[in-house]
Parts: sequence; structure tokens; C-alpha cells
Amino acid sequence: MPELALVVLAAGLGSRFGGTKQLAEVGPSGEAILDYTIHDARRAGFEDIVLIVRRDLESLVSEHLRATHGSGLDFRLVFQDEFGPSRTRPWGTGHAVLAARDAVRGPFAVVNADDFYGAASLQRLADALRRAEDPADRHYLVAYELARTLSASGTVSRGVCTAGEDGMLVRIVENLAIERIADGTIVSHDSGLTLPDTTPVSMNLWGLRPSVFAELGDAWDRFLAERGEDPKAEFQLPTVISAAVTAGRASVAVERTDAAWIGVTYPDDLADVVARIAELVASGVYRSPLRPVSSA
Repeated sequence: MPELALVVLAAGLGSRFGGTKQLAEVGPSGEAILDYTIHDARRAGFEDIVLIVRRDLESLVSEHLRATHGSGLDFRLVFQDEFGPSRTRPWGTGHAVLAARDAVRGPFAVVNADDFYGAASLQRLADALRRAEDPADRHYLVAYELARTLSASGTVSRGVCTAGEDGMLVRIVENLAIERIADGTIVSHDSGLTLPDTTPVSMNLWGLRPSVFAELGDAWDRFLAERGEDPKAEFQLPTVISAAVTAGRASVAVERTDAAWIGVTYPDDLADVVARIAELVASGVYRSPLRPVSSA
């Protein structure tokens, strides 16, 4: 059985949130969203924990993880801002995952630090990544219904997915400004299109095999040559994977879920997340303080 890794994207600047939302306290005992994701992932069998952070967050993240999960949590930090050319703004999710290439030995899940996915979704990814009969270029994406991923505080960025009748990904297109407008419809300001509530979207919950690093490496070289001088250009993971699928070099099985999104994009989102986590604690899904998995 392959050893699984969890790769947590936690190097963002939190521009819309206005602070270090990676460690924003949402649990009754000061837990952050990433703590619940790590807890659920370890229960699902993800043994290696890799966090992509900025160097200036090293001490803050390390101290938080040890305080929350105890000394039994074995984790590794990868510094995105020290991989590739230096600039103030992070290069994007594709760059973040590529930065973890030397820290990952086998199949792995990718998650956002500020999105709550729940135990069931992480277990589905673990089960999929353990399927030895799948080819080396087969990856997985847990897709959420768009209406369940919106914020009442403003627009959100989502990867809009198109899947075939066989459940395999055809394409994924990043939309940077989606919201529900006054008449009740959901619109993408990028494309001007109205999107159905049930549109499958990516919340960056991927199950990937190591073959993805070759795709990312080649695409990163091209990106730097073509757009490396643009201070706002972003090298995005979904864009690279979608291109590989279109070219026939990779395939992605889309695992659809009707779970509701819990996450922090804007400061006003925080109160809702705190309330919903409190409900999960009250119902016994999680303990407070969050008990380390190794001692459960």
C-alpha cells in the first residue's frame, strides 16, 4: 500500500481577508481550519504532512501545529517564496505544488489551508489514491456544487469543471469573480455567463500521483519564459492539469460531492465558520481541544 502525503497550500497573503487567514481561529480551543483537515487526513491514512508556507510564517506555523497536534505530529515545511524567482506576490497554486516535489515520495492530496473539506472527502481521495490498478497518470478531483461554495461577503474564485458522462474531467477553467446577484442567479464576471447552482467546481481538493510533477515542471519553464516578467501572472495548478488532460497526457476522475463548503475568504466569513465548527464539536464530530490522532 503506497504511503500517502497531504500537501497543504498555506503561503497565501490573505489579501481579501486582511491577515494570516491560514491560522485564523475557528475552533473552540483556537484551532484553525487546517488543523481539522490535518486531523481528518491522518485518520484517512495520510502519513506525511507537508505545508507550503512563506519563510516569514515558519515559526508561527510550527508553534501552532505543535501546540494543537502535539509532538507526535511529523510535518515538513516547504518555503514557496524560496523556490524560483523572487517576487512579493506568490506565483500561484501550480508553483506551490511544484515547490513540494522533493518533499513528496508518492501519491498525495492537495488542499487549501483555509477551506474545510470534511472527513468523507479526504477518505474518498485516500481510497482512490490507493487503487493500484489505476495508471500512473490518473489523478482525482473532488468537485463541489457551485451554490454550496459561495460567500455572502463578495465574489469567489472557482475552477469551473466540465466532466464527461464517464465522470472524467474534460476541462477546468478558472473563474476569478463569481457571485450570486440580486435576481438569484449565479454569474461569472470573467465570462459574463450565468452558471447553474449545481455546476461542479474545484475547491483545490486534488488527489495526485507523482507524474504530475513532470507536467508542472515543463509548464513552469514555459510560463517563466512567456510571462515571468508579469508581476500579476499566476501559475495555476488547474490550468496545467486541464492542459495535460486536453493533450491526452493525463486523466482526472471527478468525484462529485453535495457537501457544503466551509471556508474563509473575507473577514465577514469568519463568524459563520466559527458557528459551523461549533456545531460539529457539539454533535461529537470533533473534540475540543482537538485530540491528536496518534493518541486517539
